[in-house]
Amino acid sequence: MSVRLGCIADDFTGATDLANNLVRAGMRVVQLIDVPAEGTDPTADPAADADAVVIALKSRTVPAAQAVEASLRALEWLRAAGAEQIYFKYCSTFDSTPAGNIGQVTEALMDALGTDFTVATPAFPDNGRTVFKGHLFVGDVLLSESGMRHHPLTPMTDSNLVSVLDAQTTRPTGLIDHEVVAQGADAVRARIAQLRAQGVGAAIVDAVSNDDLVRLGAAVKELALVTAGSGLAIGLPANWGFEPSSAAAQLPPACGRQAVVAGSVSAATNGQVREFLGTGRPAFSVDPLRIAAGEDVAAQALAFADKHLADGPVLVYSTESPDAVRSVQGQLGAAEAGELVEQTLARVAQGLIQRGVRQLVVAGGETSGAVVQALGLTGLRIGGQIDPGVPWCAAPLPGGDTLHITLKSGNFGGPDFFTAAFTLLTGESK
Repeated sequence: MSVRLGCIADDFTGATDLANNLVRAGMRVVQLIDVPAEGTDPTADPAADADAVVIALKSRTVPAAQAVEASLRALEWLRAAGAEQIYFKYCSTFDSTPAGNIGQVTEALMDALGTDFTVATPAFPDNGRTVFKGHLFVGDVLLSESGMRHHPLTPMTDSNLVSVLDAQTTRPTGLIDHEVVAQGADAVRARIAQLRAQGVGAAIVDAVSNDDLVRLGAAVKELALVTAGSGLAIGLPANWGFEPSSAAAQLPPACGRQAVVAGSVSAATNGQVREFLGTGRPAFSVDPLRIAAGEDVAAQALAFADKHLADGPVLVYSTESPDAVRSVQGQLGAAEAGELVEQTLARVAQGLIQRGVRQLVVAGGETSGAVVQALGLTGLRIGGQIDPGVPWCAAPLPGGDTLHITLKSGNFGGPDFFTAAFTLLTGESK
């Protein structure tokens, strides 16, 4: 195998986000959906011709012990595949709770790799995520003042990433600040040596521009493990001599019907739903209270789609304001409400594929995980970028058809993302 970089992502949209940046930097990338079955020969896998392999887990919001176990299984497979460096990818908003899982997974991977130090930075300037003096900014505001403070599963109320990570680890957490990063790779390596001598196990790294990430990428070439959002991916491929190339992003031609399934409650996805509705295109709203009451909402959504799919993209969505989400959670419980919506949207996605949809946009990390698992997809070839952090992907379906699918993080994409995605893929305005 030619695998240089082995990546472990804690959710499905985050995996494609990371893979997108690696492809843009010239690497051929395959994303695997969960760890291949035990006994699978890595050298016989479809990823055998990839420069980087990203294993997508659904581990961001599960109990920490489960996240650690899944991540270690992924690490074992990637090492057997010959990966020379391991990349643990988490969200650019450092999604976690005081109980984990970023710190616990990081330390477990460090122990398994026998390394005493790694770096951590969720910075992704192209999407407005920057780290300065160890504090994470979303656009022009601190993380704790952004919409992430209302996230239903992982509300982020502390912008100081040093303290956030330190609370989840047994090793001390340090900082490599912007003044060091600005001096270049040698200065970063010197700071790493200094922190190691002090017994620090992981260091938050400032990055306010892509140039910072490129400098960091060169500095961490020799580390066995790096941890980051997807931004650091732009600085790593050059360590193996890769350069940006459109050939790395080539996918088969697209055909078939078009649909969008949106389950994220983020501000960005809410805006994209409003934009789609404003165009007058057909859309069906999924109400978790109706699901809980026993209605077959998935069947209702598919009956609605049957009337409109022939005329262009159809949207099936469950997005609400923070207040509305809290109201539903108060009646059903946060976990139950989320599970009901995820499983309903996954059934909808299955039905859409049966109805000839071959171009599918999925919005939301948890929703993407449920959809991909319901469709039985085992691997994705990563294609061109739609918006920063979001590529089109291709997956084989039984019978020989190709499904073009994009898994969009709830926080990513411009207001017209849903329609712009299809225009980019087909070259036609719908």
